[in-house]
Parts: sequence; C-alpha cells; structure tokens
Amino acid sequence: MSAHAPASHAAHDHSHDVSKYQIYVQIAMLLAVITGVEIIAVYLPFAKWLIITALVVLSTVKFMFVIFYFMHLRWDKPFCTILFFIGLVLASGTMWALLTLFSAEASIPLPTS
Repeated sequence: MSAHAPASHAAHDHSHDVSKYQIYVQIAMLLAVITGVEIIAVYLPFAKWLIITALVVLSTVKFMFVIFYFMHLRWDKPFCTILFFIGLVLASGTMWALLTLFSAEASIPLPTS
C-alpha cells in the first residue's frame, strides 16, 4: 500500500507543475502583448502626457506580473514581499533625489553680475 502513495503523490505534483507552467506561458504572452502595445503607443498621434501616462501604467502592470509570478512573491511569505517593497521604496526615493539633484535646472550656472 505504501508503494502506491508516492506514485499518486508524484502524479499530483506533475499536474500541479503543468498548471503553473501554463500560467507562466500565459503571463509571458500577456507581457509580450503589453510590450507590443507600448511600442505601438509611442508612434500614435496623441498628446505627450497621455502617451507617457499610458506607458507608465502599462510598465507598472508588467512589473507587478513579473515580481509576483516570475519572482514567486505570490507564493512567498508576506514578510518577504514587505522586504521587497521596502527596498523598492528606498531605491525609488534615491532615484528621485538624484534626478532632482542633477536635473537640467540645477546645472545652469548662476549669473555673475
């Protein structure tokens, strides 16, 4: 009887892996479609603010799919997800500070007279 338990357990794990594999393929196709929409959106004759807003939203959606599925945050402990987002917030704040500090306006020389 114990010989049947590992075989059925292995078959169950295989079907679980196949469903995860299908999810990964579907998400990869969705990411490819979103990337195609982003590329086409750049060439559309709309207002610049609208295109940039759409690109930021689409990039955020792609980012969330990648971190939650391909980086396995969806199945990790919540503590790992919190640590990831703390690092993301710190990196974003540092990037914003550097871009503000070294912006084009900050590089204009002061008048001497």
